[in-house]
Formats: sequence, structure tokens, C-alpha cells
Amino acid sequence: MLFDLDGTLADTAPDLVEALNRLRREHGVAELPLEIGRRHASSGARGLIHVGFGLTPEDPPFETLRDRFLDFYEARVCVDTRLFPGMPELLDAIEQRGLPWGVVTNKSSRFTPRIMAALGLDRRAGCVVCGDTTAHIKPHPAPLLHAASELARAPADCLYVGDDLRDIQAAHAAGMRSVAVEYGYLGTGSAPTAWNADAVIAKPEDLIALL
Repeated sequence: MLFDLDGTLADTAPDLVEALNRLRREHGVAELPLEIGRRHASSGARGLIHVGFGLTPEDPPFETLRDRFLDFYEARVCVDTRLFPGMPELLDAIEQRGLPWGVVTNKSSRFTPRIMAALGLDRRAGCVVCGDTTAHIKPHPAPLLHAASELARAPADCLYVGDDLRDIQAAHAAGMRSVAVEYGYLGTGSAPTAWNADAVIAKPEDLIALL
């Protein structure tokens, strides 16, 4: 079992949006409501800078704002981040069955290990693949294939769970089964039911039946 991190395994949006709001306050801009920022949290710095300042990577100020945002995020990377309700019970059920599990995220190794440690998961996960672990990020299959190798499992025997279309695309490209979650951030595109995942779940506990 492999999980995306932001919006699937853990609710990281409060800390991400707080970093964005620190940046907005620094520039004399009113804070962005959490629920607006939450929808863009799976898109990382790119998505949050876009919703917070209307900028894309092609805009000259983008890089400076992104770097400042990442510094703010690093300063409080796991203050209000929590596992989603039901996720502790799901992880317990996976481990009780003797099944390995891990994380595949586009979030860099600058942040991911600290979050996993703060959540008490660093010694439980069989692998943690970050956005800079391989030469590619999702939706490229390389990170998922790397994770399967780390778990000593064939890709066809792995299940990847995510809250973004690119998660499902990566799973398909890697030859893995896929599960889309309706409780995650989901972005601003199509609904999870339109992503051609093998299953769509409303809450983490729904995965127990698929183990």
C-alpha cells in the first residue's frame, strides 16, 4: 500500500496556508481563508503562490516569493499538520495484516522526513519517496516504481492512494492499482470519480475492505 502525503495521508494544509499567509502579510495583503488555500495545497508552492498572488513560474517575482514561502513553511513544517481521521486505524489494520506500506510524494526531502517523524511514522513506513528521490515527479511513474522496489513488491501487487489526478495517472503508468480519495484537497479540476481510478473512497477506513 502506497500513499500520497498531502491531502491523502495527512492534512498538511493548515501549515502550508499559514506559510502563504505569512508571505501575504509581509506584502501587506489580507490573509487567505484556509478553505480556499486548502483546495490548492496538493499543488505545493506553485499552486499556493498562484492562488495567493496570481503568479505563475513564468512571472519574474515568482521565484523570490516561492523561496520565501518555502522558508516560512520550513520554520513550522508540522505544527498543525495531522493524520486524517481514520488514517491511524487504517495504518494499524495494514500492519496487523503484515503488509508493508509507504509514502510517495512530490514534496521534497527538505520537508517530508520531518513531517513523517513529527507524525510518528518515520519508523513505521517501509519507504518514503520524495519529490527529489528520483529524476522525475508524479505523474511520471518513476517515484512509484522506486517505492515498489524499496518494498520488494512487484508494481502490479501495489496499490497507490492519492487525492489528485496526477496520482492516479502515475499509478496507471507504473502498472499499479489506484484509489482516489474524496476527502482530500482534490484541486480545482474534475471530480475523483472521473479519474478512472480502480476505486474511489470517502474516508480512509473504506480502504480496509480492499486490503
